[in-house]
Amino acid sequence: MDTCNNAVTRITTLSPSDRLAALRARLAEAGLQGFIIPRSDEHIGEYVPPSGERLAWLSGFTGSAGMAIVLADRAAVFTDGRYTLQVRNQTDPAMWECRHLTEEPATDWLKAHAQGLRIGYDPWLHAGPAIERLAVPGVTLVPVAANPVDAAWTNRPPAPMAEAVPHPIAFAGKPAQEKRAEAAAALREAGEAAAVLADPHSLAWLLNIRGGDLANTPLALGFALLHDDARVDVFMAPQKVPPATRAHLGNQVVVRPREELPAALDALRGKRVRIDAEATPAWFTERLRAAGAEVSANEDPCRLPRACKNAIERDGARAAHRRDAVAMARFLAWFAREAPKGGLSEISAAERLLAFRREVEHFRGESFSAISGAGEHGAIVHYRVTPESNRRIAPDECYLIDSGGQYLDGTTDITRTLWTGPGQAPAQLRERATRVLKGHIALATLRFPAGLAGPHLDALARRPLWDAGLDYDHGTGHGVGSFLSVHEGPAAFSRAARVVPLREGMILSDEPGFYATGEYGIRLENLLLVVPSSVPGAAKPFLEFETLTLAPFDRALVDAAMLTTAERAWLDAYHARVVAEVGPRLDSATAAWLAAACAPL
Repeated sequence: MDTCNNAVTRITTLSPSDRLAALRARLAEAGLQGFIIPRSDEHIGEYVPPSGERLAWLSGFTGSAGMAIVLADRAAVFTDGRYTLQVRNQTDPAMWECRHLTEEPATDWLKAHAQGLRIGYDPWLHAGPAIERLAVPGVTLVPVAANPVDAAWTNRPPAPMAEAVPHPIAFAGKPAQEKRAEAAAALREAGEAAAVLADPHSLAWLLNIRGGDLANTPLALGFALLHDDARVDVFMAPQKVPPATRAHLGNQVVVRPREELPAALDALRGKRVRIDAEATPAWFTERLRAAGAEVSANEDPCRLPRACKNAIERDGARAAHRRDAVAMARFLAWFAREAPKGGLSEISAAERLLAFRREVEHFRGESFSAISGAGEHGAIVHYRVTPESNRRIAPDECYLIDSGGQYLDGTTDITRTLWTGPGQAPAQLRERATRVLKGHIALATLRFPAGLAGPHLDALARRPLWDAGLDYDHGTGHGVGSFLSVHEGPAAFSRAARVVPLREGMILSDEPGFYATGEYGIRLENLLLVVPSSVPGAAKPFLEFETLTLAPFDRALVDAAMLTTAERAWLDAYHARVVAEVGPRLDSATAAWLAAACAPL
């Protein structure tokens, strides 16, 4: 997120080498020979406020997934396939080794370089299973009470203090009292007295509140205890909850200072308490067990219900996407007119799209900072343009724009890959882009039996690329929230994702891609809503996808001869739908451009 990354840059006063030296000095004082620094904060989430950007402050790497390990004489940053290029560009190779999280795991690095050492970690910043997965023979992992990075980080930003505000029932679709009652019933059925909610998305959904503690995700950061009688204790700074929000919460929800959290856990002695181990800091499990409570490993009771959007949220998502499509059509028409002239830049293009979105009803901000990458920058999967990296968008090259909006009634996320013109796109580029499109269509048109999960379907979108010996190093799709995070679990189209059966009401992205390092990137993304499917003669329930996103694919990058009859029919029907649903909302000039861009193949 650019806002957070800029904040990290702004408050950095020590040189990169001085930051490492300061941390190592703190480790020596504590009797430690190393320390593990995750990307996450105490909510174990993907997005963190400036005060939680420890990895960025220390290493310079600003991606949303990663981890560093610092020893006395060496240090390494571990990232996934989305960030392998970015991490090398942002870190100093004289100080940092860059490794792939799965292909060169941290455990191998610890085995090779940390034998006999005491390596510290902050139990507030790691889920318990994550620490267990880092355990290797000969290396002692030591929890610390005070984070040495925080001690070394001069001028660290303060914790965010934005107010929590009610999320109207017209958009939430279900009263908070009803959600609390259903979640409490799930606890009673499992024989659990309470559940720890460390994920602020759960607080937002369960209590129908939103906030402004993060740049692109409308959350009020805090923790909660959900009790089996539907009472909720919320732990966040009381000044973040104004009188109107307290009235909205009702008398069964009590706001308490975070300092009271340890005592509240101690009071659960002798009771069975649910912990979603993968989504909760290890500190909670340690504290509950020390207090004499029984820890029950079970999923956050809000996570799956939150992912299965109710009828109001589904209609809201459809409405939000129709309005977002107006902004996209205006942007694409503008881009098609201006790009061949060569006067655009990555920043100016992203700013123009944001300006169009700001004119849309219920818009509250971007769902993430736009990925605006021309030419070789498009091959950096999560590229974030900065004033230093900003480059001109040249004629006759590939441009990738991945963006989204936060609306009161829904969250959008769309990627289009565009040919700037005025010349024709090279044959190899069109061939590869068409393979990506074929994979996108394969997933979008699928009917499948209920019970299948994202990992079972991921390969369908890759098949056209695999046929040519090609692939991409990221998941095919992620869940999306309802005026919440643009990346939402528990379901995803990914080989590495948990096996969570897809259910009616889930919203996921469909975004296969291909990346030619140093040349260009291709990604085509729509959001899909899981809906029931009517399959004649089916012996069991089937599901299918309703496409929510409404924007043309660039026909300049489509080799029609490579598409099957069914694929051509799908693309023509999709484009006809875009014209029918979006065209009447546009001015005449943009509507005319849209009709031409969506003409049948």
